[in-house]
Amino acid sequence: MNESPKVPRYSKALHRLAVVLTIAVFPLIWVGGLVTTYDAGMAVPDWPGTYGWNMFAYPATTWLFGPFDLLVEHSHRLLGALAGFLCIGLVIIAWRVEYRRWFQFWTVALLAAVIIQGGLGGARVVLDERTIAMIHGCTGPLFFAMATATAVMSSRWWIELGQESRRETESTPRPINSKLVVLATLLAIAAYMQLIVGAQLRHLTGAVAPKLFTAFVHSHLTLAGLVLLLAVIVAALSWLGRFVPASVYRPSGLLALLVLVQIALGLGTWVVNYAVPWEAINQQIAHYTILAKGFWESLIVTAHVATGSLIISLSVVIALRTWRFASVGTSQAQNKDAIHAAASQA
Repeated sequence: MNESPKVPRYSKALHRLAVVLTIAVFPLIWVGGLVTTYDAGMAVPDWPGTYGWNMFAYPATTWLFGPFDLLVEHSHRLLGALAGFLCIGLVIIAWRVEYRRWFQFWTVALLAAVIIQGGLGGARVVLDERTIAMIHGCTGPLFFAMATATAVMSSRWWIELGQESRRETESTPRPINSKLVVLATLLAIAAYMQLIVGAQLRHLTGAVAPKLFTAFVHSHLTLAGLVLLLAVIVAALSWLGRFVPASVYRPSGLLALLVLVQIALGLGTWVVNYAVPWEAINQQIAHYTILAKGFWESLIVTAHVATGSLIISLSVVIALRTWRFASVGTSQAQNKDAIHAAASQA
């Protein structure tokens, strides 16, 4: 007797752990941004230990009540270790309860990504290399996007929608416009490319040539304009289009607002880093004095960095959901073709 094919089933434990991982990565990126803002990357000169101690055994009173750069750097390491442990848990649960073989290997890739990310962070300390720090800052948001994708693809909504497409019931959502799928995908790619250029700009030193600095600034602003344009178009198509589900149009509207907030934070970041030359427009702002590593200055800069990663994460959610609805439409079309072919043969 032939065994029936295994149907993907929803695992509450797997999905909740994926959500916890995604939530945990955001403060990891925020604290990582503080490490760069405060130049705290070498606050702990050894790795993987901390001043000769096991990282987890390092006295809490020493780093909690010690210098701020030590607090930031050690907290970043502990949060990174937490992300690694959560990834290990995902791999274990996925290989025990998950029927989708590709998803099992996806969790392994997620674990490999966090290991590589940790290795880059360690290499930055051991080699004291600024370029590695820049790469580390670019791959962190990529891992955040992978964690977000894991939470989406392990959700009850994702799995049950696929099952509905197989049954082809009347309640199955209709496929959305393919243009929206393409635009949502381009939005996710553009958001990540814009972050890469921003990371380059953030790690430039005073020795860089003025022309190169100008080129990075113009590229960063151009990509920011592209992200804003795509976010507005995706939001408009989602809210005005037919058959677009709430799981797509709600986050698309939120993303458009988040991009506007990010632009405001970008302007604030420029002011706290370089001030403004427009004395004729506003004398009070023109006479603003830059305070290196000041509280509000650091908060604005780090918020700009973290919000960029949040935009990538949310754009991945929208892109994946549009892909899922598009695949439902393809599945329905294939089922109808098979039914019509069988009827014609009969």
